[in-house]
Amino acid sequence: MSDNKKRSLTSRIAIGMVAGIILGSILRYFFNDVQWVDEYLTNGLFHVVGQIFITSLKMLVVPLVFISLVVGTCSLSDPSKLGRLGGKSVGLYVVTTAIAITLAISAAVLVQPGSGIERAADTNFQPSEAPSLSQVFINMFPDNPINAMAEGNMLQIIVFSLLFGVSMALVGKPGERLRGFFEDINDVIMKLVVILMNLAPYGVFALMAKLFADIGLEMIGSLAKYFVLVLVVLFVHALVVYPILLKFLARLNARQFLRKMRDTQLFAFSTASSNATIPVTLETVTKRLGVNNSIGSFTVPLGATINMDGTAIMQGVATVFIAQVYGLDLTMSSYLMVILTATLASIGTAGVPGVGLIMLAMVLQQVGLPVEGIGLIIGVDRLLDMTRTAVNVTGDAMVSCIVARSENAFDENTFNDPDAGKDLESL
Repeated sequence: MSDNKKRSLTSRIAIGMVAGIILGSILRYFFNDVQWVDEYLTNGLFHVVGQIFITSLKMLVVPLVFISLVVGTCSLSDPSKLGRLGGKSVGLYVVTTAIAITLAISAAVLVQPGSGIERAADTNFQPSEAPSLSQVFINMFPDNPINAMAEGNMLQIIVFSLLFGVSMALVGKPGERLRGFFEDINDVIMKLVVILMNLAPYGVFALMAKLFADIGLEMIGSLAKYFVLVLVVLFVHALVVYPILLKFLARLNARQFLRKMRDTQLFAFSTASSNATIPVTLETVTKRLGVNNSIGSFTVPLGATINMDGTAIMQGVATVFIAQVYGLDLTMSSYLMVILTATLASIGTAGVPGVGLIMLAMVLQQVGLPVEGIGLIIGVDRLLDMTRTAVNVTGDAMVSCIVARSENAFDENTFNDPDAGKDLESL
């Protein structure tokens, strides 16, 4: 019974996505000049419903991350365990990002996606200034935690939540009383996540209809080789690299993992935001995959902040693509610099739509390529952004499983049970 419910949710989200794409394409190609369609449907109903859906997800991010991290941290019997968790999590995220960028550059050098492409004279892109690595580390520590929450600064929220949770664990009885209060709030927030999951098909339909009514597929034609190459590398990383790491480092069934991640991947694809998907990712990791909340509440928000494998893949392919279009040869040292810069830049990449282009500007500047070249790919980046976000959240969940397994905080029975966590979907 519950298995049908789960499949029903997955299929309803997929149906909403496909229906939105079809309707949006019909509106673009057959009703593009009809004013009332643009005013009342594309930029009216679809825009409003889609933005309300994304805003509702983002509404839960800050309280969920703060509450779940505090609950998870204060429940640790040994607060010093945080250092070990942090080292494993950051280490795995950096390694997977380095693998992603290396795979992307190798594929781009082999396929040559920029050969034969004529750059347009009016391509232009003005990037925002990317923060330096030292400034990223400084900015991790909030001078005002309330302001950090108001601005949604995830790294600062994580640091404050960890310190608050450790203090609760060390203070004794006052901490025990607060823990029960925070656990109750956490249950309420998770119920809100369940409610939004059931409303997702409508939000996804509106988002896709609006997107494809605005963006035509004809632009992919001139960039077909680049577009397809990025997609292929993204799929290889998600369906080959992640399963291999999961199998050898955690001895877990990759097929079962990917099957349970489908809903989260669809959420991530439709929102194109790792941060907005945090509530759904955390619910899947803890309730469906069997990761203890003390681990998942730390690794998932951290991964949404620093794990940008999909973005790194785009940066690797785009760097080689732009160099080829401009007829510039990159040396081996330049490629190594791209790998290093893109890996480190992922730490400072916020999990919001389109921010990867800002980090790409930083990578291009490091190897002496024209930043204006970003204008060549910006037209198709939105579609790729959606796919790489799905890859990012898959990586977050994969690392969560590996770290939890290594810390004996993993329920393998929950992981292997196809029905685990499905009762959460019923309202």
